[in-house]
Amino acid sequence: MIIVMKPGASREQINAVSERLVELGFKTHPIYGQEKTVIGAIGDKKALSSEAIINLPGVEKIVPIMKPYKLVSRELKDTPTIVRIGGVPVGGRGLVVMAGPCAVEGEEQLLEAARAVKAAGAQVLRGGAFKPRTSPYAFQGLEEKGLKMLARVREEVGLPFITEAVDTRDVPLVAEYADAIQIGARNMQNFRLLQEAGATGKPILLKRGLAATIEEWLMAAEYILDSGNPNVILCERGIRTFETSTRFTLDLAAIAVVKENSHLPVIVDPSHGTGSWRLVLPMARAAVAAGADGLIIEVHPDPARALCYGPQSLHPETFDRLMGELAPVALAVGRGLALNGLFPEQAGTLAAGK
Repeated sequence: MIIVMKPGASREQINAVSERLVELGFKTHPIYGQEKTVIGAIGDKKALSSEAIINLPGVEKIVPIMKPYKLVSRELKDTPTIVRIGGVPVGGRGLVVMAGPCAVEGEEQLLEAARAVKAAGAQVLRGGAFKPRTSPYAFQGLEEKGLKMLARVREEVGLPFITEAVDTRDVPLVAEYADAIQIGARNMQNFRLLQEAGATGKPILLKRGLAATIEEWLMAAEYILDSGNPNVILCERGIRTFETSTRFTLDLAAIAVVKENSHLPVIVDPSHGTGSWRLVLPMARAAVAAGADGLIIEVHPDPARALCYGPQSLHPETFDRLMGELAPVALAVGRGLALNGLFPEQAGTLAAGK
């Protein structure tokens, strides 16, 4: 349920309500707004006497949350959440592009990719140090060696980076190096991993499971928020259907559904969603037009020699072309694409002339 505080309620009154809810066995999640503060209360309603709360000083009303997911719901928080990855805001007016190789193969490859994507306008570097693969014989990543490479390249190029944690045992190590932690599609319902990653306080990118409903996806995000971490970004990356002409079916309608039901930012992965670099460009444009807050795209200096998912990786020149195509689409739907490190508030006229 939501405890709505009166406008002007003092911090002491808010704390008193929170303390009373905790005494009654509830977890509390205060959200401080410009005009009003609301307190999300998660627990057994049977343990609550509404009179015990409604009569407390500063309380305006109690509103039940009807959705099975509580903390990620727009019923609790109607304003969009902005998550920052190393200072880069995801969920604001600016469209954020994360790009880089699927897997870190070596420092030279990573550095070349990072320089290229930054020059084209990407704001976050992606790169996998741990790679969960369908085959146990496929390249599994460089692990801590790859994390150290990502950290060195971050210092040299100046891009924060996001990388995947695939096991609870790896979470502390990944959190030590990364600016944000990715939870892959195959781990979307690995609830212990979600809790461990959430407990780090790092921004979490949660990919939709390849057979997950939107409600299941949002319930997975609920685990992270329930761990005390509000910094969650949802990522639509395609679902498995009967269609075989693409690797997965990229569900762009999910963007609108999530936006209607949740305050969390949502980005799209057209690389995994299609499995073909030729389809990445049109699907990236479509995702922006549909309201995505950003994109995560695979870029490799030499896709033909990539150790992981080369057919869906863009060559740097193609990525540069894509970034040029995204700017007018973003502006057409009231968004802005950061150019030369500037976000829309700083670069609106620059973007219009791209």
